[in-house]
Amino acid sequence: MNRFAIKFNKRGYIKYTSHLDMLRLFKRAMKRCDIRLKYSQGFNPHPKMSFAQPLSLGYESMGEILEIETAGAMEASDIKSRLESIMPEGIEITDVIKLSDQGKTLAAACIEAEYLIAVPVDNSFKGREAELTAGYLAQPAILAKKRQKKSKELKEIDIKGMIKSLNIIFVNNNYIMTLIADSGSSSNLSPELVIASFLEFAGINCDRSDIEVMRKKLFFKGYNI
Repeated sequence: MNRFAIKFNKRGYIKYTSHLDMLRLFKRAMKRCDIRLKYSQGFNPHPKMSFAQPLSLGYESMGEILEIETAGAMEASDIKSRLESIMPEGIEITDVIKLSDQGKTLAAACIEAEYLIAVPVDNSFKGREAELTAGYLAQPAILAKKRQKKSKELKEIDIKGMIKSLNIIFVNNNYIMTLIADSGSSSNLSPELVIASFLEFAGINCDRSDIEVMRKKLFFKGYNI
């Protein structure tokens, strides 16, 4: 088996490219630079290529990971150099790592993610970041409204147990939030729920379109990537 993890950054306007379009982009890139992918068996074969964790539309990232399986033996450095030569603006290939033949897929092994969130605030919030963070995390429950996949209805859930850490600093009239939260198939917390519940708790009046989110890193069980 020839499994590889392709690490890349996603910055700028390409953050508005959807998850499915990113898959199409990489599929075409592999074809253009002659990286032959292994295909699944069955009536509808598809290339063995998947993101470790989908990235929400409009988010930038400094730590995206695409897992692929090539049809034949290749060197990680060769894959990196080929992809670097054809990637569009906003996509930077930072590393390609050969994975062992054993173990779960990265999608199944993903457990947490780290995010940087920039929330515009006025000067009245300067110096209150530690107090508000402590108060927010000290709540017996942190309630947020999540839309259910099947019914599409909003349901109030407690997200406190899915927040692993939250730190906030004040920089140039922004609260810069560093959030580590559950991310993966077994438990997944959208930063949107943290943003909405924290703004309400802190009394911050801010339009969501003014808030910037970047996923900085993914964490895996059994992999050090």
